[in-house]
Amino acid sequence: MIVGILKEPQGENRVSLLPEQVVALIKKNVQVVVEDGAGHTASAFNEAYVQAGATIVSRAEALKSDLVLAINPLTDTDVPQLKAGAAILGVYQPLFNVDLMNTWASKNVCSFSLDMIPRTTRAQSMDVLSSQANIAGYRAVLLASTLLPRYFPMFMTAAGSIAPAKVLILGAGVAGLQAIATAKRLGAVVEVFDTRPAVKEEVQSLGAKFVEVEGAADATKAGGYAVEQTEEYKQKQQQRIAESVAKSDVIITTAQIPGKKAPILISQDMLDSMKNGSVIIDLAASTGGNTPLTKNNEHFTTDKGVLIVGNSNLPSGMPFDASKMYGKNVLNFLQLIITKDGNMELNFADDLVKGTCITNGGAVVHERMIANN
Repeated sequence: MIVGILKEPQGENRVSLLPEQVVALIKKNVQVVVEDGAGHTASAFNEAYVQAGATIVSRAEALKSDLVLAINPLTDTDVPQLKAGAAILGVYQPLFNVDLMNTWASKNVCSFSLDMIPRTTRAQSMDVLSSQANIAGYRAVLLASTLLPRYFPMFMTAAGSIAPAKVLILGAGVAGLQAIATAKRLGAVVEVFDTRPAVKEEVQSLGAKFVEVEGAADATKAGGYAVEQTEEYKQKQQQRIAESVAKSDVIITTAQIPGKKAPILISQDMLDSMKNGSVIIDLAASTGGNTPLTKNNEHFTTDKGVLIVGNSNLPSGMPFDASKMYGKNVLNFLQLIITKDGNMELNFADDLVKGTCITNGGAVVHERMIANN
């Protein structure tokens, strides 16, 4: 079989597989073709892919592969060029991009979206959301530290003392936890809010204060994802968050709900209460953002001087390690669909294969997609 690695669109610096990971596929008798320049922005040049055993080809040629690897969705001009029976693999946010998935189904595209892989112990090594969120949390704090017009740590000098920055992190998932650790290393005072009481101990172990709000909906059966909350809880949540927002210098927001618009956690009134020069890094920007003024891939400064940075793709800013981790996730998944002889075999009896497949045979086949329709 032939695996094709596409060059990602402008603004995306990652690549699906690095040359060192291509070697693993070559050893399995898989032929690998790479679109010209696909890895350049991730410091992986054509020569390295050739040395690994791959062939450099045009985009049109790469699209003729049996399995096409593309982190971002294919364009409308790409899809018709796919060969019959081919499959594509990436991160496509199908619950949010419903129309696109229906279009792919109508064009008989077999698609796998790794962000939908079931969150089980067996799937941990293939969990792209976790591997990339880890980088996003780290990068978010570093970005905030460069944009904030003040120090993160406490300083005591002959000219006087400077208090440490106060950082509020909304959401203690993988990105949030890494943000906590990074902000603490930089010397900030950190508060954390999350609807799941179960994460309190982990937050405190990293040296942060956990902001508690009673009455959260049970999320234990949501596979590690956030769930919708009651209106009563949301009111309590808003009041408690407002107190922390007003005194924060930096806020990192990470709250997303699969298949739904990101919840507004920071209202306009809260934004107006923040100090001039404060910074918000909104990691939920691609699904609407956690503030009413968030704009995806844009910096926006409010009338009160608060800078809101909408960026859901911070891993792209650290493309080598982000690609390395993503590529490892991909390789682990490919072990489920590539035989020892180097052929593609889709075993839909495997819960991970079934749980990742979005469209196949001219239809949307993922259970959650069908249920939402």
